[in-house]
Amino acid sequence: MDLIEKVRSRVRLNQEEGEALYDLDLYTLGELADDIRKEKFGNKSYFNINRHINPTNVCADICKFCAYSATRKNPNQYTLTHEQIVEIATNSIENGAKELHIVSAHNPTDGVEWYMGAFRKIREKFPDIHIKSMTAAEIDFLHRQYGLSYDEVIDEMIASGVDSMPGGGAEIFDEKVREYLCKGKVTSKQWLEIHEKWHSRGKESNATMLFGHIETRSHRIDHMLRLRDLQDKTGGFNAFIPLVYQKENNYLKNCNFPTGQEVLKTYAIARILLDNIPNIKAYWATSTINLALIAQEFGANDLDGTIEKESIQSAAGAKSANGMKIDDFISLIKNSGFTPVERDSLYNELKVYE
Repeated sequence: MDLIEKVRSRVRLNQEEGEALYDLDLYTLGELADDIRKEKFGNKSYFNINRHINPTNVCADICKFCAYSATRKNPNQYTLTHEQIVEIATNSIENGAKELHIVSAHNPTDGVEWYMGAFRKIREKFPDIHIKSMTAAEIDFLHRQYGLSYDEVIDEMIASGVDSMPGGGAEIFDEKVREYLCKGKVTSKQWLEIHEKWHSRGKESNATMLFGHIETRSHRIDHMLRLRDLQDKTGGFNAFIPLVYQKENNYLKNCNFPTGQEVLKTYAIARILLDNIPNIKAYWATSTINLALIAQEFGANDLDGTIEKESIQSAAGAKSANGMKIDDFISLIKNSGFTPVERDSLYNELKVYE
């Protein structure tokens, strides 16, 4: 059975076969991925109304690809108080946000209470809002900085009101690449361990992969297959998000910045390989909205959300600082030939825009 027939027959592919998918022409690969997408979701394209909050840019870790951290390149350090975080949350919820996506740098001066106290105050004021927060990298940082076990941090997160985990900090799992990109930060093994522990408590999370820098296609396939293996075990990932590397204002040089075709192929391959992770997200903040809309025909069934404000990707050149208005978002999806579906953070459908 040749590769294309294996994909059409839903035969699970291995590392070598996954790499070979990149050698298919773009349209063949897109058609294969689109067939799987249609089988699962028909013509629906998902989004949510969310607000990204980034409470501090002071970071103890040094990642070559990061333009957000104020440790070296960015002289404008800030750390929000709990009151400021709650005020931002209040304004966003009043504007219709149903999810707060809260991700910080690794600030060594704030303490565990700064992280957890903010969640508790938001939860007390807004008992129904979904809080998605604390990447595996942040959990590992609290573990290293304060001597807490992963279990202790995770249990404190849940007690403080965190509902689900974002997928940040995964970058690329290959250890040699990771050592160059972000030495000292959470390892690939630790990232997977943390998400497994989160899933073991009946909680869901996202998974990401940062690509388009110094990694190879082989590294991307290895990354996806490690996620697939953990998903076989836990079933806790609700979405996979290939993040396109943003190249401005950082220390990472000699990158293999991807073409639009390479990005679309990567989305398509993710849809084909990750047969057990239901949602493939084209996160428009890193891919651009135009390419994200095209990615709907290459396996992606989710575009993330309105965001409202975003600081991490935009610091490195992404055009996402002020988010997107919901009416514009809905119109763009409709004009691309798909049916917009507002979802909640766990992919329950809230409203279909026919």
